[in-house]
Amino acid sequence: MTVFLVPVGTERYELYCEEPEDEAAPEAPPTGMFRRLVHRFRETLAEAERERRRGPDAEIPATFMGRTKARTLRWVAESIAEQRLLWQLRGRTEACLVYPDDLREGHASEILRRQLNRDFERHRFWLAIDSVGLVGSAALMLLPGPNVVAYYFAFRIVGHFLSVRGARQGLVRIAWTRESSAPLSVLRAIVTVPPDAREAEVHAVAASLRLEHLATFFQRTALP
Repeated sequence: MTVFLVPVGTERYELYCEEPEDEAAPEAPPTGMFRRLVHRFRETLAEAERERRRGPDAEIPATFMGRTKARTLRWVAESIAEQRLLWQLRGRTEACLVYPDDLREGHASEILRRQLNRDFERHRFWLAIDSVGLVGSAALMLLPGPNVVAYYFAFRIVGHFLSVRGARQGLVRIAWTRESSAPLSVLRAIVTVPPDAREAEVHAVAASLRLEHLATFFQRTALP
């Protein structure tokens, strides 16, 4: 697995990867409420990823609901890049950190650990908060119709639970190798450039690293 340390500010970084999800063999319907929820969660994310890969030039759905669903799925796929990385770390024992070549290797390793610690604490905090929200939403079961609020909190709980496990794996079990990258240093140099003016150069960096969605990620997260 390859993880990129992307500069999104003069001294700010985000971890990024585009590892494909492992293709799982068909399995029997999961048993247990939490396992079923995780199964449905993964199905929804897989559908969101397929929608994103169709791209903006894909055929537009004919109905209003179809268009709304397509836009929502693409937004979901783009907005969970950081969590997707943590979910991927869960089953890994080896990974490579690619960092800007204007950083010392030791400093890059320190940033990696600091980011994973931050993610671990943040997702653990929200896991606790959303668990309280799920318990509180049980009162809505008395109302007719589906309990959308409970469904929302349940999905958030699954995401944060998987993120906590991934961050923990990255901190204590994964053996990290490290590799410097000149293109990532280019991104640092253009952080202060307005998004429209730097767009072509960002796409050139993404192409050199063979990262399909890096340009979208950088343009959304990089701040002067």
